[in-house]
Amino acid sequence: PGRPLWITETADEACGGNPWAATFLDSFRYLNQLGTLARHGVQVVMHNTLNASDYGLLDEKTLEPRPNYWAALLWRRLMGTTVLDPGASHSTNLHLYAQCERHVPGGVTLLAINADRTRFEELSIAGPANRYTLTAPHLQGKWVRLNGKALTLGKNDALPALTGVSVRAGNVTLAPASITFFTFGKAGNTACKGNTCGCSWGRELAEAIQTPSMQFFRSDWSSLI
Repeated sequence: PGRPLWITETADEACGGNPWAATFLDSFRYLNQLGTLARHGVQVVMHNTLNASDYGLLDEKTLEPRPNYWAALLWRRLMGTTVLDPGASHSTNLHLYAQCERHVPGGVTLLAINADRTRFEELSIAGPANRYTLTAPHLQGKWVRLNGKALTLGKNDALPALTGVSVRAGNVTLAPASITFFTFGKAGNTACKGNTCGCSWGRELAEAIQTPSMQFFRSDWSSLI
């Protein structure tokens, strides 16, 4: 009790047996897992593996990033270490997670996962935000788009710019089978005021937060298949 909780090895399937592991379909499970574990107070999650088997973040032959690599990169750049209450979702296939925005004092990042492959969802946001939406031409494909643009490595394997799109306060639409990060740099959230480096171990969960069960994130993706 009172000790930090780290998960030193996790992926979606033992022995590389899941054919979806290298596709965009698994990014829904992966980010939902990270959000759920953060709510449970897990401070570090180590993915197995980097570039071996079906569930490696990189293709083991070409070293090309797989969809989960891009998902992990956005999480690492945008999600800080203080967990917040995102409020209740109005849909069983819309999963919401909120944490302080990394490196932005007072900023908040909201992760919205629309796990319905046919239905659009709407959210009402109270202030201006930068939007980062991941989609793919094929759910079980190995290519992913950020705000409609394909994510690929550049010259000498340089990472592309991961740039958000500005959106105004009001209703925003979430496409079917999409993953969206919203960053609210001017939110002024008091729990995030000390979030200058994004490295604090302090976790402040709102009293009203609902902690989903582990069974929830393991079994709720049937609408995507």
